[in-house]
Order: sequence, then C-alpha cells, then structure tokens
Amino acid sequence: MGGVTAQAGAAFMLMGFLAGSLVCCLLFFIWRKRQRRRIEGLTDYLEQVNIGGGGILPRTAEDGFSHLQDEIYKTVTELYLTKERALAAKNNFADNLSNIAHQIKTPLTSVSLSLQMMQKSPSEEYVEQIKKQITRLTYLEESLLLLSRIDSGTLDFKREPVDVQTLLELSADTMEEVFRAADVTVDVQESGAALLQADMEWTMEAVMNLLKNCAEHTPAGGKIYCSYEENLIYTQVKIEDTGEGFAKEDIPHLFERFYRGKNAKKDSIGIGLALAKAVVEGQNGVIGASNRVEGGACFEIRFYRH
Repeated sequence: MGGVTAQAGAAFMLMGFLAGSLVCCLLFFIWRKRQRRRIEGLTDYLEQVNIGGGGILPRTAEDGFSHLQDEIYKTVTELYLTKERALAAKNNFADNLSNIAHQIKTPLTSVSLSLQMMQKSPSEEYVEQIKKQITRLTYLEESLLLLSRIDSGTLDFKREPVDVQTLLELSADTMEEVFRAADVTVDVQESGAALLQADMEWTMEAVMNLLKNCAEHTPAGGKIYCSYEENLIYTQVKIEDTGEGFAKEDIPHLFERFYRGKNAKKDSIGIGLALAKAVVEGQNGVIGASNRVEGGACFEIRFYRH
C-alpha cells in the first residue's frame, strides 16, 4: 500500500514538474515573441527613418526596451533638427550669396560706366563716383567679414565694464560729420552712472549703425535722442529720432540682412541694422525697433546682466 502511495506521489510530482516546465516554456515563448516584436518594431522604425519616414514611436507598456526606445527617439529627433538646421543654413547661404552678388554688381557696374565715360571725356565727377563706389564695396566687404566671424563664433567679444554715458557720447562724436551733413542734432541725455559688461569698440559700432540709420531718416533740423536706464535684470539703451518712422510692414524685417525697407535710401545696402543686431546678440543682448507715439523711430537695446 505504501509503495503504491509513493508511486502515486512521485507520479504527481512528475506531472507537476512537467506542467510547471510547460508553463515556463510557454511564458518564455511569449516573452521571446514579445521581445522579437519589440525589436522588429524598433528596427522597422529605424529603417523608415533611413528612407525619410519615421514619425513618432507608439507608446507601449514599460519593459526592458522602454529606455532604449526613448533614447532612439531622442537621437532621431535631434538628427531631424540638425538636418533642418543644416538645410536652413544652406538656403540662407544661397540667399546671402545671391544678395552679395547683387550688392557687388551695382557698384562694379557704376565703376565700369564711370571709366568708360572718363575715356571719352575725363572729368573729376567720374573720379568722385568711382571713389564713392569703392568706399561702398569696402564697407560691404568689412561688414560681411565681421558677420561671418560672428556667425562662425570666431569673434571674441571682450567683457569689460563700459560706462553707458561714455559709450553714447563717443559714438555720437564719431558720427559728428554725418550729423552735420544731415543737419540733425543729437541729444545724449544724462541719467547717472550705468555700467554694462561689453566690448566697447564693437558696441560702439552697433550704436553708430543705429545713429546713422536715424540720421538718414530724419529731416533737416530734426533731432536724435539717446537715453539709458538700468535695473537688476538689464541695462537699456534707447535711440530715437524725429523722422518719418518705419513703415508698419517693414518693422518685422528691419534687422534681416540685405533688407531694404520702404523708405530706404537709394544707395542703402541693408546690412547696418543686421550688423548691429549680430553685435548686440553676441553680447547677451536683444534689440528691437518701433515707432514713437509722437512720431519718429525708436531703437531699443537691452543688455542682460546674466
């Protein structure tokens, strides 16, 4: 009797073992199948990305592949962004190259015509015209080289204490001949001591470009106002004039390279404001433009402390 019971127990244990093994094999099979399905899903996604497809990976329950899926998606997203930035840079380069060619063509054509006229009838007038166009080409070359250095990050701006009152007064003094020719006056308002961490030389270059723009669009007898203030967050500089102001449709595009607004001067290149923007933004600042309520243009620069 005892032997029979022992045999039954052994048989029961064997059956339990076999059933357990079967369940384990079934679970392992299901787990492996899910693994293959997940691997195939991630592989298909990467293959779609390689041929220009992809999209968003579907969310699944947390498993051993969830972290890998997140990392794949982040990497692919970054690659897409890099591709878009590269494409935008390529298109921007093509547009800039076209604009540069156009800007160079105009003065070169003028110089060529002046030389032809001089051959027929020598005149000091043609000499002056050639000098004027060479000056324009020189300015274009220097501005483009500067913008190229800023774009590539090879222009290092100094970070030293700059007195804002001194910055504005030196900029205005340097532009004195321009103001005299335009018959406009400049009022640099004193607002006490104010310092910003910047590169004096290049910041003056930006301010002078803004002053030049104001002088070109302010009628004879008009005025340009320079003011500043500071708080715990930023130092603000305002340059305003009593001219005709900006055309409403021009305001969003004023700082774009080679953009010539509705009221642009005939020989304007459209690079001065873009240069000012690049210099300001390269020193942790922002720049904007608007029209004054009382009439005239207003440029506003903010240099942030942090």
